Amino acid sequence: MALWGGRFSQGPAQSVAALSRSVDFDWRLAQYDIRVNVAHVNGLSRSKVISSGDCEKIISALKELSSEIANGSFTFNDSDEDVHSAIERGLVQKLGALGGAFRAGRSRNDLVVTDFKLYIIDNILEIAQTLTLLVDALNRVADQYKGALAPGFTHLQHAQPINFGHEIAKHSHAFLRDVDRISDWLDRNSYSPLGAGALAGSGLQPHPEMSAEELGFKGALLNSIDAVSDRDFVAEALFIFSVIGIHLSRIGEEFTIWSTTEFGWAKLDDAFSTGSSIMPQKKNPDIAELARGKSGRLIGNLTGLLTVLKGLPFAYNRDLQEDKEPVFDSVETLQVILPAVIGMIETTNFDTARMANGALAGHALATEIADFLARAGVPFAEAHETSGACVRLADSLGIEVHELSDAQLASVHQLLSPEIRKTLTGTGATNSRISASGTAESSVTAQVKSLTKLNVLALKKIEEARNNFTRMMSI
Repeated sequence: MALWGGRFSQGPAQSVAALSRSVDFDWRLAQYDIRVNVAHVNGLSRSKVISSGDCEKIISALKELSSEIANGSFTFNDSDEDVHSAIERGLVQKLGALGGAFRAGRSRNDLVVTDFKLYIIDNILEIAQTLTLLVDALNRVADQYKGALAPGFTHLQHAQPINFGHEIAKHSHAFLRDVDRISDWLDRNSYSPLGAGALAGSGLQPHPEMSAEELGFKGALLNSIDAVSDRDFVAEALFIFSVIGIHLSRIGEEFTIWSTTEFGWAKLDDAFSTGSSIMPQKKNPDIAELARGKSGRLIGNLTGLLTVLKGLPFAYNRDLQEDKEPVFDSVETLQVILPAVIGMIETTNFDTARMANGALAGHALATEIADFLARAGVPFAEAHETSGACVRLADSLGIEVHELSDAQLASVHQLLSPEIRKTLTGTGATNSRISASGTAESSVTAQVKSLTKLNVLALKKIEEARNNFTRMMSI
């Protein structure tokens, strides 16, 4: 059903209609469109544009449409340009001419952006809730392996021994930051564009703040031009989704590496692995690889939208139709990849003996020698040089630095006494780092406890917001 055309002598060319058509993808907004229209009709009734009786009839018909959309008995057809025209067609079928009355005082410009905000709020809260499940899984694995010794890496080279629980817990911090970003997004973007009209506001809806309150927003946007043209909230959401993707990609990279024959740290569960169509022995880390690969898609969606937005003048431009598909794709990508990654993490077994066997390779305890000398009063620059000399000696002997004898250590520096053996071990090195951010087992235990508490608080806040949103959506 066309929502315009009175001043045209003919309809659009077939190619133009095909180019303009968006209902195939913006049908995802149908239930949000119903809810926004209910709020709008209530506003029209308050301002006496329509009678209270007509208001009740229109809202009743909108409720019927909502149920029919939910059960699939009403959907778009080939004549519909977009979700708004499809829903108006449905209303006209039920109410006749009265079905077109609800359009007074609003434009598709303010309608669609309000719909879209509600869609993102709904789905970003779901993603936030799933992130807390991911953090919970990571915390449990970190707690399980908080006593396991493993190599720590920088530049993909052995660096220092670490507590493997500490390695896993780092991901929890990253995803909790993502949850915080979602919370910030909600605080900043919980303002309604409804009532902005096409760009200049509405003479028939003088109190958009009342519609905003009904829709669960904190208030109405104060500039009608900004309200219909702003897509910062979309770009910010896509940025959050892309950062989540990057964090998932890091997990994917690590699990892919850890499950190789060369590493042999991680044994992925059969339910979260795949095989080869030609090599019967293969067990591939496809979940990890897809988590890594789909980050490119999420980043691409952000980059694409930023390119669309970069030079748009004045108020609404049709270019903004391109804002939705990147978000739909990013949301649906995360909705499918997050549960799979959670399952992979929960079911992977780690070979603690193999990790421990490699923890001291590559002279990983060299820093302990420098730290020992620094505690003995040697300037660190000198201590560093001395530790390097110990590494050079060990290399010449074909052994690791911690395998040097007491006599060999003393030959490099007189202060390298047998007392150094207390920290010249994997557990001695890790447990000496007792700061809050350190890799000592006591620190990791406290860290996981703190992460768990933060995650519980985050989940409680998200669930409250989702419950409020669900109540607002009910009509």
